[in-house]
Amino acid sequence: MTSTLWTARPIQPAALKQLRDTDDAGRPCVPYTDTEGGAPLRCCLRPSGIGERIALVSYAPLRRWAAETWAKPGAYDEQGPVFIHAEECEGPREQDGYPFAHPGALRTLRRYDAEGHIAGGRLLEIPEAATEGFDAAFAEAFAGPEVVLVHVRAVEYGCFHFEVRRL
Repeated sequence: MTSTLWTARPIQPAALKQLRDTDDAGRPCVPYTDTEGGAPLRCCLRPSGIGERIALVSYAPLRRWAAETWAKPGAYDEQGPVFIHAEECEGPREQDGYPFAHPGALRTLRRYDAEGHIAGGRLLEIPEAATEGFDAAFAEAFAGPEVVLVHVRAVEYGCFHFEVRRL
């Protein structure tokens, strides 16, 4: 097992409960049965399996974090598509490395300060040694004392994958 230096955080249970009713764009959740598998589930940080009930919802991770911390992200607040289980799940299991870390995939690591403003970011092409690549990128991100939060997003679709908070 490859341990990580940073903790990948899924969408939290209270937010998931709300998203399973109405998403962050105000639309009702519409569950369906996955016929292909492989959708990146942000509730449990693993790919979906064929036959699982899932939903594609709009999620605003910075908005939800700001509500906890009283930050004011203003125009930096954004929402995007994420897959979740249609019903409550057990959450993340112990896993090897970071979730959705496919070598060669492109990710953006967007850094935020305590007010929720973007404090920089970088593009990461996930290397063969994915865990070490992410560890180095997070260490670089948190070297800036103003950085309190990093969002990992897919470049192709802009969707949120997970967040990491300052230790």
